[in-house]
Amino acid sequence: MGEERDYRLERAVSDIPDEEIGLFFSLTETELTRDQIDRVTGPWRVIPDQRDVLAVHWHPEWIPLDMAEERIRKTFPASENDLLIPTQHNDLLVMGNYAGVEVDCYSSGFNRKIQLLLHFRADRVARASALKSMLAHTFKYRSGQLFEFMDSIIEPGYSERMDEATANTGASSQVVEVVRFYTARLRQLIKEFGSRVDPMMIKNKLVAEYIGARRGLEPQNMINRALLLVKAVKEIVKRDFSVEYFFKASEVIEEARALGGGIIIPHPEQFWPVLLADYDVDGWEVWNPQSQEYTEFLIQALHNQNKINRPNRRKLLVFMGDDTHLSVKIRDPETMEKSKLEREIGLQPAWDALGIRKKLSLSGSDRRRTIEEYKGRLA
Repeated sequence: MGEERDYRLERAVSDIPDEEIGLFFSLTETELTRDQIDRVTGPWRVIPDQRDVLAVHWHPEWIPLDMAEERIRKTFPASENDLLIPTQHNDLLVMGNYAGVEVDCYSSGFNRKIQLLLHFRADRVARASALKSMLAHTFKYRSGQLFEFMDSIIEPGYSERMDEATANTGASSQVVEVVRFYTARLRQLIKEFGSRVDPMMIKNKLVAEYIGARRGLEPQNMINRALLLVKAVKEIVKRDFSVEYFFKASEVIEEARALGGGIIIPHPEQFWPVLLADYDVDGWEVWNPQSQEYTEFLIQALHNQNKINRPNRRKLLVFMGDDTHLSVKIRDPETMEKSKLEREIGLQPAWDALGIRKKLSLSGSDRRRTIEEYKGRLA
């Protein structure tokens, strides 16, 4: 990168070219082009022989659900027994006979934010006014994290966060300069034009998407390092974000049970103490693409829990989640992380891995049994 480039923050907010404004609107646009429709309805991989499809942890984002269903059908053409439930972040969605949501909440026992997957029969959503109110509150304050995220990169008052992230990633002063410049520009674009886009598009991932779109204008290695720094700052902000914005997990569980809902703990290794909280849940997610290290351990731990006499509690079920975000499918593959591109709704190869299959067999679990048992609980 040439020394003539000017990354002063004053220039970031006062001299915004038209093409940058256009980029902002392209990243926050929810109307799909023909090419994007083809991408989102055409899976990168087809699993021709899989008959049981479990997909209860995935995020359609702004992609229409009929397109999501088309993608799933094309991915698993032989499917004859499935359970497909979208789980948007803090937004209850209905697809077919079921509805679902991934809820941010906090465990008062160890004072930390956790997440829960809630699933319902679709006809029960009409009675979910209290839950919807809780979700709306959470969505509002969760979206506010973006501004704290950007401030943490730009503002001197948050310098300790930027210093920590820089130390953790080994980012050079030049990388820091680039990240600050483009984050300041994005913040200004949101300030000027944010009211003209769908609120669900103004979220944390926009920072990485905006900087990632600089590929071709900035050296590839520079952008890669910039994105590592951005990710590190985001994790620090999420770690420090006040739990006072969220409802207690026990309150969310109580409301879900009142509606006849099912409850799953996703990626428990992100908040291990949750497994000791003895929450009234239907199962644990033992694998997803970003949480693969402890799968066999979690299966065994779940099996051990089921052997303990648990009065008035049904046995815990084994779940796996793909944690697919459908908006990734419409982005330029060159700007996206390969690991996220390869995720697919319903694709959980761990069910068929030899060592894991053995653990599942010993615990009396498999994908078909989980589907049938969980359907019965939601009925």
